[in-house]
Amino acid sequence: MCFFPQLVAGPIERATKLLPQFFSKRYFEYNKASEGVKQILWGLFKKIVIADRCSIFVDDIFQNYSNYSGSILIIGAILFSFQIYCDFSGYSDIAIGTAKLFGITLMTNFRTPYFSRNIAEFWRRWHISLSTWFRDYLYIPLGGSKGSKIRTIRNVFIIFIVSGFWYGANWTYVIWGILNAIYFLPIFLMKRNRKYLNTTKFNKFFPSIKESCSIFLTFMLTTFAWIFFRSKSIFDAFEYIKGIFNQNNFFKLQTAQTYISDIRPLIGYLSFFIIVDWYFRNDDVVFTIYTPTKGKIIFKYLIYLFAIIGIILSIKNQSSNFIYFQF
Repeated sequence: MCFFPQLVAGPIERATKLLPQFFSKRYFEYNKASEGVKQILWGLFKKIVIADRCSIFVDDIFQNYSNYSGSILIIGAILFSFQIYCDFSGYSDIAIGTAKLFGITLMTNFRTPYFSRNIAEFWRRWHISLSTWFRDYLYIPLGGSKGSKIRTIRNVFIIFIVSGFWYGANWTYVIWGILNAIYFLPIFLMKRNRKYLNTTKFNKFFPSIKESCSIFLTFMLTTFAWIFFRSKSIFDAFEYIKGIFNQNNFFKLQTAQTYISDIRPLIGYLSFFIIVDWYFRNDDVVFTIYTPTKGKIIFKYLIYLFAIIGIILSIKNQSSNFIYFQF
């Protein structure tokens, strides 16, 4: 209970991995501590610069969705996708990095999930400690995929519905879980859920057109499901979606213009975040460059500098608690 880094929100560690580390003698390791500080820095950037800045717009749009055009509602849903990812993974990075300062290794909890090419890959990369926990302690005890097809479908729905209940006793979370089950089942039944086990374009910078389309489609499906997760009620979620598809009200310049000047800095930070996340997508720790050249070292320190400046400039903004603290 005294091990504060992952006490509140994870990663959810197994006793067999974590407890032996408490009882073994530990020594200060410069490389591990350096890696930990870098991970804390990136976690702070994701939380303070991305998640907290997104929350300002997301809270306003979701609370007043009836006042905004469909285009603004789409922006609000996309910003929430980044808010919840950067909030969850930002906390995990801070926890994992802090643990490294004490010589404790925690498991990686997020691996660039928004670069996934289908929903099955997304769930292998999103909140990994929770997903594997549900797999080992719920899905497999239920029989996994060893029974009939009907039983397998039942087990998939159970695990996703329970994952919704994990976040709260609200029907919005249940619908979110059911939607993800519906996304996942066709891939699972066609036995394509293990198709993408490697990182997208492991040794190449740009993905193919096909992979880009797959990443975009997966992100938009996930974003659509997040609308239910974020909404206060099912009614609000459906009204929000209805507002998106209201053709007569899709573009309303007077509402869009109010956001242009305010959202520009956030777009810049989001672009930086996406580029860095993509560049280091093969590594568990951002900023890790195993074959340092002069150009790469300069690039790495420019990233440090930009992240620190972003944190300093954003710290004055309205801050918020980690989303996961409410669950």
